[in-house]
Amino acid sequence: MNDRYDGYSGSYSGDASNTSDQYELVGYDEYGQPVYRQVPQQPAQYEYPQATQGQGYGYDPYATGQQPPVPSYDTYDPYGAGAPAQQGPPPSYDPYGAVAGTGQQQRVEEQTATAHIPAQAASRTEPAARERDGAPEYRTEQFSFVEEPDENSEDVIDWLKFTESRTERREEARRRGRSRVVALVVVLVLCVTGGVGYLWYAGKLPGFGSADSGKGAADTAGPQNRDVIVVHLHNTKGGGTSTALLVNNTTTKQGTTVLLPNSLALTDDEGSATTLGKSVGGDGSSGTRDAIDTVLGTDVEGTWRLDTPYLNNLVELVGNIDIDTNADVPDPAAKSGKKATSPLVKKGKQQTLSGPMAVAYATYRAPGESETAQLMRFGQVMQGVLRKLSSDPHAATVTVQSLAQILDPSLGEKDLGAFLAKLADRAKGGDYKTALLPVQQDGTLSEQATDSVVKDVLGGTVKNPGKDASVRVGIKNATGVKARTEKARVSLVNGGYTFVDAGTGTAAQAASQVTYQDAGRKQDAVEVAKTLGLPTSAVRKGKTVANADVSVVLGQNYTGGQ
Repeated sequence: MNDRYDGYSGSYSGDASNTSDQYELVGYDEYGQPVYRQVPQQPAQYEYPQATQGQGYGYDPYATGQQPPVPSYDTYDPYGAGAPAQQGPPPSYDPYGAVAGTGQQQRVEEQTATAHIPAQAASRTEPAARERDGAPEYRTEQFSFVEEPDENSEDVIDWLKFTESRTERREEARRRGRSRVVALVVVLVLCVTGGVGYLWYAGKLPGFGSADSGKGAADTAGPQNRDVIVVHLHNTKGGGTSTALLVNNTTTKQGTTVLLPNSLALTDDEGSATTLGKSVGGDGSSGTRDAIDTVLGTDVEGTWRLDTPYLNNLVELVGNIDIDTNADVPDPAAKSGKKATSPLVKKGKQQTLSGPMAVAYATYRAPGESETAQLMRFGQVMQGVLRKLSSDPHAATVTVQSLAQILDPSLGEKDLGAFLAKLADRAKGGDYKTALLPVQQDGTLSEQATDSVVKDVLGGTVKNPGKDASVRVGIKNATGVKARTEKARVSLVNGGYTFVDAGTGTAAQAASQVTYQDAGRKQDAVEVAKTLGLPTSAVRKGKTVANADVSVVLGQNYTGGQ
């Protein structure tokens, strides 16, 4: 394995004329093979003896007294070129360059500046041939790789960037489109769900009418919660008053304005008979409120006195009102001698009324019209105001405070504002109506009023009074003698009962009747019969008037005695 490769396979002649060309190593080609060049011939200074068979190739220049010094060869010959022969016995081969028998070590450089290489194989002679042909000499280290600029490379890069950016923009647009579609679907689902939920909550969802109707019937038959206030409109210029009950039924979610005629018969604090119109001007707010509670069986929470100047301001604050007017209303200024060319308020659908126009319409009563006609106009104005008033309690309270009026102690500004805001919400949602309490010519309540308004709107059944509250007794005169109603009233008031005028019967009847509806009122009915001087056998269980605990029908057997 230590034999050197000799690229030159010919024999070496001792004759100087037959000496092979000399080469020196100049580098390596692209395949990693050594490249040589020819060394110019020089006159031989020494005669090389002919190598004999069996001698080695190495020459020891450090051996003394044997041979004249000759130029040394590279100890490593990759092509196996022949070395000059040496006279004398052949030295043994030493891979480290030492000659056997001398005792000295011969050091040979791994590489030499010059090398006498006789020849190369035919496949390796291309560099030498190029040298002989006069080609310039190049070394590997003289070469460097330079990237030649390509005029199309920038265009290609730009095109790749454009294509990549265009693709990214398309993908981003698709992602944004998908996100928008998802967001839109979510919003639509939420809107549909919220709308269905609201319709279901408000009882307006189609297909659920029967269930809602059954629920409404059940709520009407059961206990209901109603908030009621009374409002008195005082006409500061023309005189007179108009009264209405504002009712918010929180159970059925219904709002109602109940118009009370001034001819409604009431009982004052002393038990004397009076009318609503007289009570408003005489007894004051608290007395009238209590009298209304007694007659109608309601629980009025407060009184709101609304003079016409404040009604004018209220309409202006809400931004005018739109109502259907049923009459042409002349300008009140015409009464003072000024000729009005056209009516202040015209009859028609959805007429816009300002503050002065609303006041004129609410208080207008044409010649020959009944009181109820003017009262209905007042109800229209009140409902129009509620439709324009804010449903927010705070905003409604600010509107009330802006009126700068002195309110009744029973109803503060915040309470009134919150109450009106609830009614405004009902009016805007279409859950509001106006009803007239029908009374007979004598001011008493008719059966129609008892069933349709007092029972359905104001409570249905009379609230149970407190432990110390007096029993309310409804008296209906069927004796044929009007004066006996007053005798019965005096007897009941003196006995500690509350008198309720139930009107006059259409036909006289012979026997009197005392009726109670609640089983717990049986004993009260017996005591009422004794107070009126009627036999206890007249007491029976049955239907009573809505605003009384015990009902009494005075027959011809009632004489008015104790």
